[in-house]
Amino acid sequence: MATLLDYCSLVRSKNAGPFTLTFDFMCHDERTYRALVDTRVLTPGLFAGLFGTDEKRILVVNHPRALAVKVSLPRPTVQGDLRDSDCYGGQQYAPLMTLELPELPEPPELPEPPT
Repeated sequence: MATLLDYCSLVRSKNAGPFTLTFDFMCHDERTYRALVDTRVLTPGLFAGLFGTDEKRILVVNHPRALAVKVSLPRPTVQGDLRDSDCYGGQQYAPLMTLELPELPEPPELPEPPT
């Protein structure tokens, strides 16, 4: 099995204001971006289960020109609340790092150069 780091050069979470978390998955190249999107693993259902929020409040956006996927959802607690354990939202991606994904498909064979 593969992990997100096999597909992505950057996986991060951060605040998008005091009420919203956003996750960025920036892929190594077009091949890994296509493969990640094709796995259909980054779904509202996945994030709803991990963060205890309603699937209908989760937005997953594929950005093919940026070779990235962005996910936004309501923060579990308002930023700065006494129960907020991650004021900047920068540690929220951690549960995703052990997520098992299918192995990446092999890159296509390059033709032999003419001699």
